[in-house]
Amino acid sequence: MWYNNILETIGNTPMVRLNTITKDIPATVLAKIETTNPGNSIKDRMALKMIEDAEKNGLLKPGGTIIEGTSGNTGMGLAIAAVIKGYKCIFTSTDKQSKEKFDALRAFGAEVIVCPTNVDPEDPRSYYSVSSRLEREVPNSWKPNQYDNLSNSQAHYEQTAPEIWEQTEGKITHLVAGVGTGGTISGIAKYLKEKNPNIKVIGIDTYGSVFKKYKETGIFDKDEIYPYITEGIGEDFLPKNVDFNLIDHFEKVTDKDAALMTREVALKEGIFAGNSTGSAVAGVLQVKHMFKEGDVVVIIFPDHGSRYMAKMYNEDWLRERGFLKDEKLTAKDIIKKKERQEIITIDCEKTVLEAINMIKSLNISQIPVTQKGMVIGKITESDILDALLENPALKSHPIQSITTAPFPFVDVNTSIDRISAMINKDNIAVLVEDQGNIEIITQYDIINAISA
Repeated sequence: MWYNNILETIGNTPMVRLNTITKDIPATVLAKIETTNPGNSIKDRMALKMIEDAEKNGLLKPGGTIIEGTSGNTGMGLAIAAVIKGYKCIFTSTDKQSKEKFDALRAFGAEVIVCPTNVDPEDPRSYYSVSSRLEREVPNSWKPNQYDNLSNSQAHYEQTAPEIWEQTEGKITHLVAGVGTGGTISGIAKYLKEKNPNIKVIGIDTYGSVFKKYKETGIFDKDEIYPYITEGIGEDFLPKNVDFNLIDHFEKVTDKDAALMTREVALKEGIFAGNSTGSAVAGVLQVKHMFKEGDVVVIIFPDHGSRYMAKMYNEDWLRERGFLKDEKLTAKDIIKKKERQEIITIDCEKTVLEAINMIKSLNISQIPVTQKGMVIGKITESDILDALLENPALKSHPIQSITTAPFPFVDVNTSIDRISAMINKDNIAVLVEDQGNIEIITQYDIINAISA
């Protein structure tokens, strides 16, 4: 048997029991693994449904352009369908999303416009507003508007939910899913509650999002809104696809807990999943008192870990945010182990001859170059030698004329492995800002820290 095109492979994703992370939960905990969809995410389902419904309703015409605000996964589903159906795609997204997501969208021929995260949805710079403006400006275009397009939740009512019901033989007692657009949780919840009104639906929210407080109080509190790192869940407005009547409880999970649990799922269950999966599993552990022997809990695992290699699966990224601490030495440790000395710098207006004299008298091989106290570059012995061999008259010129790119700055929590990798023939040192002071770390400092 074969499929006529890749779109026919969407759906029928596996259900897998979790064993290690959930060992203290008396219930059976199952994961609905949506990473087996062709775009490696659950959003393939609703992306295709929105396109097909738009085609039926005459909203999307042959040769048209699909314009959408997306964090990446919906865009991927739309882009794959667009390749098969002959549409163009323009996507707007926020600068908090991982670069891998944008690269993946571009691989399918989509144009991606990155917008600032920390602005109101109504702000003309927001990814919502930019996508709406482009829809007005681009001829023969259509905006799916996944947040308010009810084809989103309908896709899960028609496809995902019946799969879950069949795979659990109707024994499911709890559904747990992250809430972003709301389509996944609301569509599945509607079907399941029609089958069994006693099924409890738990929505996973994040700090900085309005959902939980709105559900519990009916108040849309703008003071609840602030930037957060977790991708794929939470919002600063109320999408029409979020049916609060179908969601029994919202549980908030911190950025740190979500990020670390994302890694734990890979380490302990062998499932390479994304950031919102980490949120959902952490949320299940937070509400484990809700579950009893005989319960069957289904968690939606929406997307694949490959989208988060530079973030949740990058130890330096985690350390820089204070999410991860381990036994490896960091920049701070190296600074503590080296002899404390004031960093020597030279102003860019000084002459090359003055730089030579400074290097000789202080017996050093490189100097950071400053302008009005700010590091703007560096000068090394080899820089000076190369310049003078080419033009001996440069001795009287300002060193600004031969200054090269500055040593890279690193965070105090950067690991020794990362620092060591950054030091090479082009960068013989790195700079660290520690409590307002600039420190320099060389290869010698690293060797000294290891052997101390």
